[in-house]
Amino acid sequence: MRRVYLDHNATTPVHPEVLEAMMPFFQDQFGNASSIHWAGREVKKYLDDAREKVAALLNATPEEVIFTGCGTESDNMAVKGVAYALQDKGRHIITTEVEHHAVLHTCQFLEKAGFEVTYLPVDSDGLIDLEKLRLSIKNQTILITIMFANNETGTVFPVQEIGEMARGKGVIFHTDAIQAVGKLPIDLKQLPVDILSLSGHKLYAPKGIGAQYIRAGTKLTSLIHGGGQERNRRAGTENIPYIIGLGKASEIAQRDFQGRSEHLLALRERLHRGIINRIPHVKLNGHPTKRLPNTLNLSFLYIEGESLLLNLDLEDIAVSSGSACTSGSLEPSHVLLAMGIPHEIAQSAIRLSLGWSNTQEDVDYVVEVLPRIVQRLRDISPLYQKRVSRSK
Repeated sequence: MRRVYLDHNATTPVHPEVLEAMMPFFQDQFGNASSIHWAGREVKKYLDDAREKVAALLNATPEEVIFTGCGTESDNMAVKGVAYALQDKGRHIITTEVEHHAVLHTCQFLEKAGFEVTYLPVDSDGLIDLEKLRLSIKNQTILITIMFANNETGTVFPVQEIGEMARGKGVIFHTDAIQAVGKLPIDLKQLPVDILSLSGHKLYAPKGIGAQYIRAGTKLTSLIHGGGQERNRRAGTENIPYIIGLGKASEIAQRDFQGRSEHLLALRERLHRGIINRIPHVKLNGHPTKRLPNTLNLSFLYIEGESLLLNLDLEDIAVSSGSACTSGSLEPSHVLLAMGIPHEIAQSAIRLSLGWSNTQEDVDYVVEVLPRIVQRLRDISPLYQKRVSRSK
């Protein structure tokens, strides 16, 4: 049986070139980059090189890149770091209702500490109203934290406009770009972004490594205290093998960007067309065009997304019913509910997210298997039977 992995927004396999680049640093080049002897100096060169590669992907300077343990740490570092650094200026933060929980739960934590948070609503496509954002900014606003692209629907936010608005008001702008880095062009020399979060395992690097872009001059209180690593921004001995992996993954993402984007977009459109041409009552969730090239979030009306996911798994097809971080929840996606999608339609959604190793044959296999699974589940669905009865 063919095995098809369509959950690349949850995690990606480590690229073979990334693994190859990492291997020497587990044994032969094992030094601590903070050590002044030959073993440390040797490794420090590779650490600096990896930082340059991450910076090059973002068109930033290496001095503005800090390595972290994961994307969630990067988000926490941005939101808490700005909040604590600027709390004497103000204690108001603006975010959206559809952020990843790494941002939402951090904001909720800060609310308990006395900060005020405005959660902006989104429209049916998952986008914010820029005028509502403008009206939400107060004299006490110190941070706007809005994602670059949504992890569930793929909807891409107007980062340029948000950043210009924040800069015009003297407010720090952080964007969670964990799903966007490597999939969308990002030029931090042009984009008015002060802090950007990214994660290695969404970029064909290992789990357990992330990074943070911090524009020069941005005030940020450290979360982790200890030594002076990462320019005193993040203490702790650097995870050299994984940093090397992230650097290599960034280099590959920049090298292969155009071809990979075209490949993913073509596969996504082939998958979408194949599904809607063969299965009735399917709804696209998210913006129809302002969307990541690899992401397709669909509601299959009258059935549960979780049942569909499990049946696809029996056919060795891996998809998601939402964010991997909330896969144990029985509740529908908070993102889809915030978009005004009715509870039963939100609960019928699955996310299909493609990767560079997927092929047309993978897509065609899914399009072949999916219709009979959907029909079988609809045949035992009271909601579908009620609809059939009404149409007779």
